[in-house]
Amino acid sequence: MRNITEMLTNYTRLVEKVDKLCDEIIRGFAGHITCKKGCDGCCLHFSIFWVEAVNLAMAVKGLPGEEVALLRSRVRSRADQEMCPLLREGGCLLYEHRPIICRTHGLPILTGQSGSSVIDFCPRNFQHAESIPGSAVIHLDRLNETLAVVNTLFVQQYFQGTPPPLERVTIADSLFLKF
Repeated sequence: MRNITEMLTNYTRLVEKVDKLCDEIIRGFAGHITCKKGCDGCCLHFSIFWVEAVNLAMAVKGLPGEEVALLRSRVRSRADQEMCPLLREGGCLLYEHRPIICRTHGLPILTGQSGSSVIDFCPRNFQHAESIPGSAVIHLDRLNETLAVVNTLFVQQYFQGTPPPLERVTIADSLFLKF
């Protein structure tokens, strides 16, 4: 079996592309985006694909032992809450390894709803923008389709053809995965 870092290559490349797009949007609209550390109302506890769960678990594996113990203790005590268990003082404890939805949240996203397309973003952002050009809009459905394909490829390699026990993993549960 290939090593996990190699299996995460497609995901890592996707994250790099998403980060580049998000950085361009943030730079281009710096005066219209209010999202920052402490603005955590959208940071909910949800489930993620296996590829993102393993990516988070790898980040935890790279921490010093005492930090891992503190993080897992904190997560255990908050796992049943609605807010993300990785939040501490308005910031993400694993910010550099956060899932893709967290990277794009608050920015303009295009999504299909009831047969029509809708552009949505955090109501605190873009309050005084006259318009948002298409180059600053993330096509969420296309991004999610790409992430689903990346996850499918990862799952085939990681589970060696055996279906995973669950289709998705909670953020809290991902921090306890063992390799």
